[in-house]
Amino acid sequence: MTDKRADKIVRILKKELKKYGVPVVTKVAREKKSPYRVLISTLLSLRTKDETTLKASEKLFAKADTPKKMLSLSKKEIEKLIYPVGFYHRKAEQILKISKILIEKYGGKVPDTLEELLKLPGVGRKTANLVLNEGFGKLGICVDTHVHRISNRLGLVKTKNPTETEFALQKVLPKKHWIIFNTLLVTLGQNICTPISPKCSECPLNEICPKIGVKKHR
Repeated sequence: MTDKRADKIVRILKKELKKYGVPVVTKVAREKKSPYRVLISTLLSLRTKDETTLKASEKLFAKADTPKKMLSLSKKEIEKLIYPVGFYHRKAEQILKISKILIEKYGGKVPDTLEELLKLPGVGRKTANLVLNEGFGKLGICVDTHVHRISNRLGLVKTKNPTETEFALQKVLPKKHWIIFNTLLVTLGQNICTPISPKCSECPLNEICPKIGVKKHR
């Protein structure tokens, strides 16, 4: 059974968050509809700030934006292009492994199912769902720390981790909001609903949010 507040929450956020722009992976996806770019930029974004991810993505894709072109680069070259993203040594290795698998097993294309995406090295549910959403326009709820935290603060779910949140949101969130939900809550989480001392006085959801678990806010 869907939560009746979900429509209102999404409607308010769509209107009020326009001034902040969109998260980096959404930006990459909108510039060029390439599932491969979305996949690689999502991997780069893990444990990395958006600004750093965007610069690294732009530098890397200027040299190689397909699996075949990527394999023409050495691990050291990729490391240099993506530095200083978090865990850049490991990510360079993953990018090469994934590119090789895509060519050998999928004809150079990114698979468009959750099951197949999860088989790729370094790809978890968050990354797989974001690739489905932004790369293919397919349904899925991408849950990162922002979506997990804010969904619980709003009382939409009562969960302990992102995986639990994903399945719980599937029950309360209308399918028409599944794809946009990550973009909206990541934007809200980066700018207003921060992990510690969120800016509740500036939040467009202030009046309808029960602020579950929030001990101190501004």
